[in-house]
Amino acid sequence: MLIAFSDIEEWERPKLTEALKGHTLKFMAEALTTENAAQFADAEIISPFVRSKLTAEVIAKLPKLKHIATRSTGFDHIDLASCKKRGISVSNVPSYGENTVAEHAFALLSALSHRIPEAIDYTKRGGFIPTTFRGFDLKGRTLGVIGAGRIGQHSIKIGNGFGMNVIAFDAFPKPELEATLNFKYVALEELLRESDVVTLHTVYTKETHHLINQSNITLMKRGAVLINTARGGLVETGALLKGLREGILAGVGLDVVEEESGMIDEEMAVLNTKADVEKLRIAIANHALLEKPNVIITPHSAFNTSEAIERILATTTENITAFAAGTPHNIVPLP
Repeated sequence: MLIAFSDIEEWERPKLTEALKGHTLKFMAEALTTENAAQFADAEIISPFVRSKLTAEVIAKLPKLKHIATRSTGFDHIDLASCKKRGISVSNVPSYGENTVAEHAFALLSALSHRIPEAIDYTKRGGFIPTTFRGFDLKGRTLGVIGAGRIGQHSIKIGNGFGMNVIAFDAFPKPELEATLNFKYVALEELLRESDVVTLHTVYTKETHHLINQSNITLMKRGAVLINTARGGLVETGALLKGLREGILAGVGLDVVEEESGMIDEEMAVLNTKADVEKLRIAIANHALLEKPNVIITPHSAFNTSEAIERILATTTENITAFAAGTPHNIVPLP
């Protein structure tokens, strides 16, 4: 089959070529867009990463497409309704970085709790007074985990390792996990009220869009910290600004934001005369967050360890091989 890969790094090409012998492969370093999709017009399988937005318009430019093998757990970058209409199946990588993403979440939290970015900058500028940036302990504080799936469960374990009291909200709780992992399920509102730290590890769907918003952020404990390494759309950007402005949030650690394309190319976001006003507003808000000393933003890189990338490639090639053999697995349900 002809298989096309977007968002590919140079070192990945020989690995994929070796793993998918017998197939014809095409590679693109860039994200897939309406402008370049025609390069892959003859592809039967497309394997994108989350930077590639497979909208209805992009999919329409791929007339021979039969399967999308996304190299991610999330699939909100793919228009599933268009896939269903065309009879295109979609596979994902359900498990590759449970520990990886959870570790990144706690890296953000530790950096905030000990004010590490500020202290590093201060020291580089010649300061060396140890009492300048006073932080806070994690031990004894309450960790609220939103989404107790694979990644959430690793965060629960790490939280226990720090000596934190752990509570969790999940739409589909598994009571047997409470005793095994030493935490307690609670309602979302209770989690927001009780947690000193809230970390998000749930999937992004239309039901979870703006799960944290300008209304319920007021429920959070004053001086709380919010961490999001899941999807930007889970948190309303305006709610973050409101929480910081009103002193509800003492710190925010983000690996994902709403409208990430505006972070990548802010000039294009501004110069695009057809741009949605709301998207521009969010892009401006994101840059306002960047300026705040108690906000840390990393570039959607929580997944990015050598081990996790190897696991992603291995599962993706298995997904492609299985589809080509007529026995597809890790298939995403279509609406």
